[in-house]
Amino acid sequence: MASLLNGWVSFSLAFSLLMVPGCERQANQVERGESSAPSATQQPGTETSVGKAAEGGAASSFPYTQEVVASKLNVPWDMDFAPDGRIFLTERGGAIRVIDKGQLLDEPVYRFASPLYNQGEAGLLGIALDRDFKTNHFVYVYHSYQEGEQVRNRVLRLVENGNKAKLDKVLLDLLPGERIHDGGRIKIGPDGNLYITSGDASKPSIAQDVKQLGGKILRIHTDGTIPKDNPFPDSPIYSLGHRNPQGLAWHPETGKLFSTEHGQTAHDEVNLIEPGANYGWPLIEGDVAQIPAKDKDKAGPGPVKKPLLHSGSTTWAPSGITFVTKGPWKGSLLAANLRGMQLQRFILGSDQQSVVKVEERFKDELGRIRNVAEGPDGSLYILTNNRDGRGTSGADDDKLIRFKPSF
Repeated sequence: MASLLNGWVSFSLAFSLLMVPGCERQANQVERGESSAPSATQQPGTETSVGKAAEGGAASSFPYTQEVVASKLNVPWDMDFAPDGRIFLTERGGAIRVIDKGQLLDEPVYRFASPLYNQGEAGLLGIALDRDFKTNHFVYVYHSYQEGEQVRNRVLRLVENGNKAKLDKVLLDLLPGERIHDGGRIKIGPDGNLYITSGDASKPSIAQDVKQLGGKILRIHTDGTIPKDNPFPDSPIYSLGHRNPQGLAWHPETGKLFSTEHGQTAHDEVNLIEPGANYGWPLIEGDVAQIPAKDKDKAGPGPVKKPLLHSGSTTWAPSGITFVTKGPWKGSLLAANLRGMQLQRFILGSDQQSVVKVEERFKDELGRIRNVAEGPDGSLYILTNNRDGRGTSGADDDKLIRFKPSF
């Protein structure tokens, strides 16, 4: 195991679930959804009803106070919270960092080297701590790597001890990869399973192919095995027809799973995820409810689902999401926006089957926002992504910002 850690030459523990053959390559190699050019037109702190400006003026007061927890981070991507108060976060260049007692430690918990692939949107992406982290110290991460000319993604389990970690096991390998559309979010659901978002790796057709793992939301046990009640036998696929999903969150009361996804030309989506459902990409997007007859032979299985909400002609580029469980915003779904350069608050209908209002915060104030998460004490944490090559970075970027409850 030490040789794996020191050399990072090969993973003898890896197992291959599916080989991903090459498909057609998109001519467009610039990810529209993560472009730095803003497209939304509303002012900071305004509200909108779905699809149009709301009447009545200013938004509700902001029930948090702001402070910077860490600065000069190197393109942070994801974070999670340990029971002892530490915050673990990933930097896309390959470092797992830790904040202990409010201080960012100089030395990474773990640093990935070759064959890590860190170009475009790829690199070290999602992180999740085991629900029993206090006892087993398991850390799950998602990262891109390169073998020859082939870029892939995989999910690993590490074991942490004293702010240092070592590789334990490769849980899921050979996910399709590219310099764009790598998905990368991983979360442990209420059922204790690990949920993973995978992008279409700039090969749209694979999102409809259940023999390939790109363009999907995946579900595995935390030991890498496949749950018997997954919708497709002996497959980690939980839902299909996704372009580049980057947000996962469960409603705190109903347990319903929500996801955000980058559209192709605007049409960014908020989806309610059902097992086995097909979310249409690349055959449909936005409000389209049915796959056209001419494309039926290209469609994968599952009932076709429309998004709860999409951005129309505006681009949000939504990434991480979280539900608020405390205070006056309880029950709201928050989304970090990259190109939109804002934090969105989605207010759901009473049945969680619709979005009845959208509120925008910090428009053009913090720059590109990669992730938002609620901490154990009800604080909200935001990661900026102004050093990712698509934003305008300041001297102290990137930052982890805390919004402490004032309620």
